[in-house]
Amino acid sequence: QDQLVESGGGSVQAGDSLRLSCVASGRAGVAMGWFRQAPGKEREFQAAITANGLGTSTADSVKGRFTISRDNAKNMVFLQMNSLKPEDTAVYYCAARGRSPIVSRALRDYDYWGQGTQVTVSS
Repeated sequence: QDQLVESGGGSVQAGDSLRLSCVASGRAGVAMGWFRQAPGKEREFQAAITANGLGTSTADSVKGRFTISRDNAKNMVFLQMNSLKPEDTAVYYCAARGRSPIVSRALRDYDYWGQGTQVTVSS
C-alpha cells in the first residue's frame, strides 16, 4: 500500500535545526521530494532526491541550509533543516513520484503525498 508518513516537525527558535523524516511505504525506486506550504501561500518545492540517492535538487531559497537524503534500505527520506528562520514556518510535505527516478521541482510530477508535519520557527 502506498503511504507516506512524515514526522519530526515542531516548534523551535530561529537558528535551531530540525530533521524531518518520511517513511515511504510502497514507493521504492522513485524520486522523492519535500515541499512546504505556509498559511495563505501556495505549496512550494524545497528539495528532491533521485531514486538511487546520488542526485539532489534544492530550492535556491534554502540552499546551504536544507539537505535532503534517503535511506533506501529503510524506505525513508529525510530533510535536515539548519539555521531555521521564522519564514521557514509552514507545513512540510513529503512527496513521491509515480514511476520516475529523476528529480523534479514541479508539484504536478508527484503522485503521492503525506499528510504533512508542522514546523514553526519563532524569532
